[in-house]
Amino acid sequence: MGDSTQIPLNRSNAYFRNIFNKYDRDRDGFITVNELNDLVESKEYEQDIPSYVVKKIHEMHDRDGNQKLDFQEFYDMIHNPDLQYVFGHYVNRYINWIIPKVHHDSRTATDGLYEEEYSCYPPAVGMIIFSLIEIIFFCIDEAKEASSTKYGTGPIATVFIYEPNRRREVWRYITYMFVHIGPFHLLVNLLVQILLGIPLEMVHKWWRVLLVYFAGVLAGSLGTSIVDPTVKLAGASGGVYSLVTAHVASIIMNWKEMSFPAIQLLVFVIVAASDISTAIYNRYVLDIDEHIGYAAHLAGALAGLLVGINVLRNLSVTRTERVIWWISMVTYAVLMVTCIIWNLAWKDYFPKETYSA
Repeated sequence: MGDSTQIPLNRSNAYFRNIFNKYDRDRDGFITVNELNDLVESKEYEQDIPSYVVKKIHEMHDRDGNQKLDFQEFYDMIHNPDLQYVFGHYVNRYINWIIPKVHHDSRTATDGLYEEEYSCYPPAVGMIIFSLIEIIFFCIDEAKEASSTKYGTGPIATVFIYEPNRRREVWRYITYMFVHIGPFHLLVNLLVQILLGIPLEMVHKWWRVLLVYFAGVLAGSLGTSIVDPTVKLAGASGGVYSLVTAHVASIIMNWKEMSFPAIQLLVFVIVAASDISTAIYNRYVLDIDEHIGYAAHLAGALAGLLVGINVLRNLSVTRTERVIWWISMVTYAVLMVTCIIWNLAWKDYFPKETYSA
């Protein structure tokens, strides 16, 4: 093995402790065969160690025979001279990747760590469950009457859709997310929230992503009530756009821990900005009413950014990021309180309320 990949034996044990802790997925203080295999396969090497070899290496260093390696066993395994070429080569390359030599590499010591946080434990099922609920509710309305989903007149839509003249029924500020106007509307929202939501859940866990999602849904209805007070609202677009900007929030707060953060940020900003600006242009310049709640998109996107900064994981907190955290939290709180008070206090601004029979 060349000098460029050697790990000096006098390097601090803290480096290896960090690696050990990262791949001790269940935090029980031991590395299992599966966790060791995850470590070996953490980068796309030209040649991976076969699984049976990984298992054999694990068994060789499991001195107490409990089928797990504690930290000392793990450390001894890495420094076993007989395995320096077979196993140590890969571990050493991994160590040098996350702790590069400053005088040879301009990358920071944490570049790429965000990508290493992707995990299926616990399973990323939050957005999948909500997508299934949306599909079931759509099918209920469609089964009642074929055209009901086109006009939002089905039994689910009637109770759940946001209507400005029924603002007293406060659940509508959230439940409109379960109502979709036509199969295309449903399909687009499902695809986006699954494709964007699941990767977020794999790093930040499902409950954080759902907090962002619901914040976007609520901001979408409140924002629409202020900007377009006469507009009905259906669909999960507020939540979907919160997922788009939640990725932006994650990039901002984990900039140094990500690979190519500028490119990722540019992609998400272009996607969100182009869609919202197109809807606004069609509505006010071309005078085309596509029944697209651009206010819900914009408000959901803003909520996703502000709440995402607050609740999503920050792998390495800096002083600047703490300031951004406080600014975003105060900004979101002020905007939400303003919208709520506006809805409660300025009744003449909204259509006259009607009541269900």
